[in-house]
Amino acid sequence: MNFGIEYTDEAKADIKTLDGSQRKQVLKAMSKVSSNPLPFSEGGYGKPLGNKNGNNLTGYLKIKLRQLGIRVVYKLIREQETMKVIVVSVREDNAVYQIAADRINKIQ
Repeated sequence: MNFGIEYTDEAKADIKTLDGSQRKQVLKAMSKVSSNPLPFSEGGYGKPLGNKNGNNLTGYLKIKLRQLGIRVVYKLIREQETMKVIVVSVREDNAVYQIAADRINKIQ
């Protein structure tokens, strides 16, 4: 069973900034992850996030696209069977997590 994928407007903008091959790989990876977006502890692809450098990302998950150096942060909404993608970004130190925290604060 695949979960739906919902992108925030900011995440859509993030994807548009990628070059064509990166964009294709990210979208392919997201499609794969949507088949099992659960945390590793439940047999899925997502790695749970917690409190990263003062940014509370508890309840959010990440996936890494190692070859691209890209991180995707998302929230799993189980009752709607949806992944809500918050940020798609190249990992520059912990900047991706700061961006995610800022965007989450705007949503709430």
